[in-house]
Amino acid sequence: MTIQKIDVAYTAVATAENGRDGRVSSDDGQLDVVVNPPKALGGSGAGTNPEQLFAAGYSACFQGALGVVARQEKADISGSTVTASVSIGKTEAGGFGLEVAISASIPNVDAATAQALIEKAHQVCPYSNATRGNIKVELSVA
Repeated sequence: MTIQKIDVAYTAVATAENGRDGRVSSDDGQLDVVVNPPKALGGSGAGTNPEQLFAAGYSACFQGALGVVARQEKADISGSTVTASVSIGKTEAGGFGLEVAISASIPNVDAATAQALIEKAHQVCPYSNATRGNIKVELSVA
């Protein structure tokens, strides 16, 4: 999906030093973390990594989109959680790619309603819109 015009409400700015084995910080100082490759990729695992940061952002954003949809549908999502699992691996072309699995637990609605809500949230969430058609994203109800 190409956006022809966007009314920018906010721009996040972060700077990385030394790539996947260094530090990432935001321009406002609210984020300042050491990043290291995970042990599964041969790193020390001593700090966070880009996949964890992406999973954190995606899950928070998706939870927000779920709230938007729930208000429209008048559904009770209190006590709900959204988990994003971000996987990295080699692609057929020889580079690396990502896959995402989104799992939502929505205790106050039945399974069919929960599934409908997460599918609608997937259409609203900016992370979902940014990744649509680029990476595999699976949705499930926990």
